[in-house]
Amino acid sequence: MRLDSLLLLLYWSFENVLSLPQVIRIGGIFPEELKSSPVEVAFKYAVFSVNRERKLLGNNTTLVYRTLYYKNNDIFQASKIGCQLMNGGISALFATGVDVSLESHLKSLSFSLDLPLILPTSSFYDTESMSRSTTAASSSFQMNGYPLKLTPSKSLLAMALRDAVLFLNWTRVALLYEEQDGLMQVEYLIKKREASQKGGLSSRRSEIFTREVTPTTYRDVLKEIKRRQIFNVIVDIKHLPLFFRIILQLQMNDARYHYHFTTMDLEMYDLEDFGYNSVNITSFRLIDHTPENTRIIEDMQRFNAKSYSKVLQTDAALIYDGVLSFCHGLKAFDASREIRPANVSCDREQSWPDGLSLLNYINSVSFDGLTGKIQFREGVRYDPTLTLMKLKNRALQPVGYWSPSKRLLVHDYKAFSSGDTINITLRVTTILEKPYVMVKHDTNLTGNARYEGFCIDLLKDVANLVGFQYTIDVVKDGKYGVEDPVTKEWNGIVRELIDGKVDLAVGSMTINSAREKVIDFTKPFRNLGISILFKLPKKPPARLFSFLNPLSAEIWVLVAGAYLIVCFTLFVVARFTPNEWLAPPPCAGDEGVLENQFSFANSVWFITGTFLRQGSGLNPKATSTRLVGGIWWFFTLIIVSSYTANLAAFLTVDRKSTPIESADDLAEQTDISYGTLESGSTMDFFRNSTITTYQKMWGYMESRPNVFVQTYEQGIKRVLQGNYAFLIESPMLDYVVQRDCNLTQIGGLLDSKGYGIGMPKGSPWRDKLSLAILELQEKGIIQLLYNKWWKNTGDVCNRDDKKDSKASPLGIDNIGGVFVVLVAGLVLAVFVAICEFCCHVRRNASLRKASWCSELQGELKLAVRCCHSARDEAILDHHHHVHNKSSPSSTYVPVMPDSSGNQPPMPMFEMRKTSFEFNS
Repeated sequence: MRLDSLLLLLYWSFENVLSLPQVIRIGGIFPEELKSSPVEVAFKYAVFSVNRERKLLGNNTTLVYRTLYYKNNDIFQASKIGCQLMNGGISALFATGVDVSLESHLKSLSFSLDLPLILPTSSFYDTESMSRSTTAASSSFQMNGYPLKLTPSKSLLAMALRDAVLFLNWTRVALLYEEQDGLMQVEYLIKKREASQKGGLSSRRSEIFTREVTPTTYRDVLKEIKRRQIFNVIVDIKHLPLFFRIILQLQMNDARYHYHFTTMDLEMYDLEDFGYNSVNITSFRLIDHTPENTRIIEDMQRFNAKSYSKVLQTDAALIYDGVLSFCHGLKAFDASREIRPANVSCDREQSWPDGLSLLNYINSVSFDGLTGKIQFREGVRYDPTLTLMKLKNRALQPVGYWSPSKRLLVHDYKAFSSGDTINITLRVTTILEKPYVMVKHDTNLTGNARYEGFCIDLLKDVANLVGFQYTIDVVKDGKYGVEDPVTKEWNGIVRELIDGKVDLAVGSMTINSAREKVIDFTKPFRNLGISILFKLPKKPPARLFSFLNPLSAEIWVLVAGAYLIVCFTLFVVARFTPNEWLAPPPCAGDEGVLENQFSFANSVWFITGTFLRQGSGLNPKATSTRLVGGIWWFFTLIIVSSYTANLAAFLTVDRKSTPIESADDLAEQTDISYGTLESGSTMDFFRNSTITTYQKMWGYMESRPNVFVQTYEQGIKRVLQGNYAFLIESPMLDYVVQRDCNLTQIGGLLDSKGYGIGMPKGSPWRDKLSLAILELQEKGIIQLLYNKWWKNTGDVCNRDDKKDSKASPLGIDNIGGVFVVLVAGLVLAVFVAICEFCCHVRRNASLRKASWCSELQGELKLAVRCCHSARDEAILDHHHHVHNKSSPSSTYVPVMPDSSGNQPPMPMFEMRKTSFEFNS
């Protein structure tokens, strides 16, 4: 028991040593206009809440406050009040609603006395620049540790504003501010350094219209904004009820306008009048509405019901969190050492020894307050979280969050893409053009019911998804719009969008860079390119000698030459080879005479018969002549087969060749004129192109203004008249070609682009319509609309030759190899014939015991006698008779012809012996 009592005594003694004083005094300095205001009440309630719950300071410590008031802009009085509070033994000074000068003075006092100064609200004071100018780490903390600021710095708020503007895709913005610190917003929106690093507005061809306003100039500035057609406005002013009233009077409260207010207390204002016309209103909120914070706010309302509404003011929440930050710092200080009461005075200028340490502990606190996570870095609020609020369903609702570490995170994209906008009526302009927009034949229709077409159906589907009504009008000059290179003025639809006469432009309007600079487009709903529309040539008349078309003229000449060469080669080879010299039948009565069946006439006949795949009655006997015949047969096989195959194609395919096959062909000639639609994107494409071919085409069109047409119908009519090519976009070309079999597409696409819905620059409808178009594409509705107006209309042309299948004449590159084989075979046949001739001469010379030269001379004389096809034995055997008188006699043995009537071959030396016996 003694040990337990001793431990209890030691614990009690230690607790008394390290415990806080029984009374901790704090002071609050407020301008007179905040007397009994929600801000002062929040300060008193924070002290009351700390003393009631006893969780932070313990049961033995009571927090006591004292508040004093000063007249507005009276810095001397405020300084005296501050010294009066400090002389009263306070441990921290709270000041709110101070301007720059007073804040600087109070900061100097706190710094000299080491007394914590807590500013729940902040004026325009660049603490970051001061920290950069201080070199020493300790002095840097001291300069930035006084005061402690709970509100996010202006730089963070401007950064959040910039992220919101980038998310909303604003390119034309009006910024209205009342005080000079509003220029901070402008600096962060257009600063080049931030833009180059993080994609700010200056890198996006944006326009920022800034005006410093007063309550007396609200109306004039808003009129100017309306005249300039600027629909995105950033408002940094204080007199919001007056501003709201002027907006309603000027009728600037429809869905086209988007107002972003820099105040964090927008929820405190009555926005009921703006909830019915779908005007876009956004702002940031610092108060975090968690269940615990909601309970605290309700309890605060009961604490002083007269001063509080259902919505808590941001300054009140900040001063409540400031008191809790001080108490958390005291608790952390008490856990490590004993704190001595503050005893400072402005007269003695004696600092509080524990003040700097207490300031360090307050600077390191971290807890969840009414304004989110409370933590400091060198006296500045670190990583605060802002809630992005948007007017939705007639009330401000959270749609996202922003913090310096995570930046802007939007969780409710539908709040920016769709909403209660069914009562909004947009003005839509278009151009009459098949099949996009057409007038119905029924003359009794009025309004939007007068029109039909692909774009009309698309607009109807998009309007149902986004939620708006519309009225359609046709543009007066009938042009899409191009920029005049001299005056730099636009015409057509683009001009009406720039002037703000219409809200949307629907049609086959091409997205290009020139138009994108002055107007906005949605995502493309149709991809396309430029192509060439041309008239199909008439079917050529049948020709008498069209059967020669399967082979080119070059091949026919080579075949004729090969025919003559083979005839001559067969004739010569047959005369040289001995195996083609045969005895006639016995019934012919020409005993002793040898005949050659391949005379020149027979050679021609043999070659002709085999070429035409018919028999000739002549059969080569010698190897050389058979080689000539065989290689000729192979040649005729290839030629005849190729001719037959290509002849079928020529007889079945309707060959309609066009004089041009591509844009290069069109640019290289001048016989066929070509042009585009005047004041259209195709005209701009050729004018601005850097490709040589297209530049050459533009030079031709520019020198002949009559090649341009006003409408697609005129261009198509001109193509049908002949000798004209129309450079047209592919969807319209597909539509025309499918309905007129006399028209065709030449070549492929010259470029790639898309059709989009146009709108004025900075229009709030851009993202909403783009999301609707993407949804329609994903569901396949746009493809169904295309099939409806392009293919399923009942007037589509039925083509037999939908594909360009055209047979071409065979050239030397196709079957030239057969001629090489033919020449090689002929050379081989000649070589074999020479070998046969030499062998025959050598054998005869050996049998007759004559010289090889004399025998060769005799055989050559007989071979070159081209006018005779039979050999005279008296001439043949003259040499044999002289040298062979003593040879034994032999009798003639007749040989019966075979069944074909041909004499069987007989060795030449035996026949010559028989002739010798007859002659003797």
